[in-house]
Amino acid sequence: MTSFKDIWILNDLVANLAFGSRTLIVFLFLADSAVAGTCLAPQRPFVPGDLRAAQEYANLIRNDFERYIQDIQIHFRCLDQERSRAFEEAKEVSEEYGRFLGLLDE
Repeated sequence: MTSFKDIWILNDLVANLAFGSRTLIVFLFLADSAVAGTCLAPQRPFVPGDLRAAQEYANLIRNDFERYIQDIQIHFRCLDQERSRAFEEAKEVSEEYGRFLGLLDE
């Protein structure tokens, strides 16, 4: 689904397409791989300061807010899972360190 911000910046993108197309493809590839292993927060919805633009794109802006609310809930779940994973890892590392120190005492 296209966001209002995507449409808003589309003119700049088209103007620089020849130069930026390869860069954009690389960025999208890297961004996609980065998202797979991290809990990245969703981007805040954009609301234009121009009342006319806000009214014209009201449905897109509304959809952006609804998508943000869904995505932030997913983000919170991801953070909770990462916290649990990191806590378990820290516990295991502490136990390994204890065993290591025990080996040194022998």
